[in-house]
Amino acid sequence: MNTAMGIEARFQCRFEDFALDVTLTLPGTGVTALFGHSGCGKTTLLRCMAGLQPAQGRMVVNGECWQEDDFSLPVHRRPLAYVFQDTGLFPHLSVAQNLHYGYRRIASGARQIDFDQAVRWLGLERLLDRMPQKLSGGERQRVAIARALLTSPRLLLMDEPLSALDDASKQDILPYLERLHDSLSIPVIYVSHATGEVARLADHIVMMAAGKVTAQGPLQETLARTDQPFAGEDDAAVIVKATITGRDDRWHLCLAEFGDRQIWLRDDPRLSPGDPIRLQVLARDVSIALNRHRDQSIQNLLPARVEEIRQGRQPGTAIVRLVSGDTPFLSQLTSRAVEQLALSPGMAVWLQIKSVAIVG
Repeated sequence: MNTAMGIEARFQCRFEDFALDVTLTLPGTGVTALFGHSGCGKTTLLRCMAGLQPAQGRMVVNGECWQEDDFSLPVHRRPLAYVFQDTGLFPHLSVAQNLHYGYRRIASGARQIDFDQAVRWLGLERLLDRMPQKLSGGERQRVAIARALLTSPRLLLMDEPLSALDDASKQDILPYLERLHDSLSIPVIYVSHATGEVARLADHIVMMAAGKVTAQGPLQETLARTDQPFAGEDDAAVIVKATITGRDDRWHLCLAEFGDRQIWLRDDPRLSPGDPIRLQVLARDVSIALNRHRDQSIQNLLPARVEEIRQGRQPGTAIVRLVSGDTPFLSQLTSRAVEQLALSPGMAVWLQIKSVAIVG
């Protein structure tokens, strides 16, 4: 990757009971998710990137060196914005005043995002006169994100911004984060341990465990790897990028197309033909058949080829990677099923997909 248009990050630091040792090469635009279980080092890595956590290493953002050996820009000189779990809004200032706090500190000629633009992206038009204590949790977080953007950062760091919200508030704010994903031209590093958030927002993913990077790469390809550490877990899933191509009003279904393949989904009135969508297909919802059976309840049957078979994390389980057209899938099976079907790499089979979730 050309370092002039990407992020290079290499950090080492040690604590009494934990050590971080990572090397990353990330895209210079889009959303990169730092993903892993609690305690794996995601937030520590984010703090290293911000300069909040002293560490040995290197940090280059789109050609600009922020840290190298003994040289390290202090936090206040790094052109970044950091969104914490706690919004940190000033309680004595209105929403508009909170937003202007950072905005007015940026010279007019250096502003990359204007005030009205940030307000529109985060849907704050009706909230400007309110005080923070009169806002819901989701609204406060939207204000915090807008305030961060109004400092015109060259890098946006987000540390589990939805973790303190209830499910209703999360569903309220996610569409606004998707809008940012489509609108921002700066890189975003997004920390999360929620697969749904990652599936909906990220383009690139870094998987972490015990202070180390276990896998990294484009979201769709990396999630479909059998050697990534979360492949054998119950919420292991792949992401399919598709386009809505039709609707069946009688059965309340819509049809999505990816490559030369099609899949039926539960209807969503917000979707129209031509709309791009992301689908999340859980490995546990994918079964395999040697022949195409029409007399069954499963509606989505796709021809596929077995690429790889690995032992699962639990005894007696297996993870099978398959490709249908050019799209990879994972299937979580028992080892007994693999043996009974005599599955092997290169074998032609049929995928049976029980359920599909629209995530974005």
